[in-house]
Amino acid sequence: MAQSERIIGLAQWLATPAGRYLLAWEQHHLDLAVADLFGFHALQVGLPELDALRANRMPHRWVGSESVEPPPAEGEPMPRAAVALNLDFDALPFDSASLDLVVLPHTLEMARDPHQTLREVERVLVPEGRVVIVGFNPASLWGLRQALGRARLGLGLKRQRPLFLPAAGEFLGYRRLRDWLRLLSFEVESGRFGCYRPPVVSERWLQRYEWMDGSGERWWPVFGAAYFVVAVKRVRGMRLVGLVRDQRQRVKAAATVATHKRREREKEPA
Repeated sequence: MAQSERIIGLAQWLATPAGRYLLAWEQHHLDLAVADLFGFHALQVGLPELDALRANRMPHRWVGSESVEPPPAEGEPMPRAAVALNLDFDALPFDSASLDLVVLPHTLEMARDPHQTLREVERVLVPEGRVVIVGFNPASLWGLRQALGRARLGLGLKRQRPLFLPAAGEFLGYRRLRDWLRLLSFEVESGRFGCYRPPVVSERWLQRYEWMDGSGERWWPVFGAAYFVVAVKRVRGMRLVGLVRDQRQRVKAAATVATHKRREREKEPA
């Protein structure tokens, strides 16, 4: 299946009641995560149905996606971020160390080679730059229903709607993603899960299970339908510059003076 067809399938699913519920949670947490990230250049890779950079204040912000037509909406039409670039997830058209922030909303799941996509993100990010990743959690009620649906299809047991989530894409587990990030010298700064309501189709039943969002965060936090990760690109041997370096030097100087004074007092005769 072509990557563009995968993206269209996901976009159509996001127009369903469950998709809108997921988008609302992701949009809220993306707004909080990117609002105070500073720099000059930010990129959202894929999924223009989610305006991941709307709360960010960097002067240069782009949304990149493959050249696909907007999908037919199921229900209410969804706002879309303006796509500025048509790009390949596996070969981002940016110089090395040129971006301060990259957002990947369900991008790794729909990429042909998710590990290569992540390597490209590491290449284009500046040292101490950040990547924000949103994905489906296979270890959740939604993931379990999807796995059972795939098993039924594999056994030839067809149903009207065998799969709850989009058929295309490989869901990347949270622990596996952390391992990949660690191998690429990223440090996970924060991570969380969300969307604890069961995999139901109708808006009415989603509203009935609203109480599960609060209970899930308290009692089974790692079993949310989606996860949200913020990671920082670390480079060994970097030298601190600017205000941070000056502060470190002042602290070191103050400690040296204090030690010197203490030694002088010890040498004074009693």
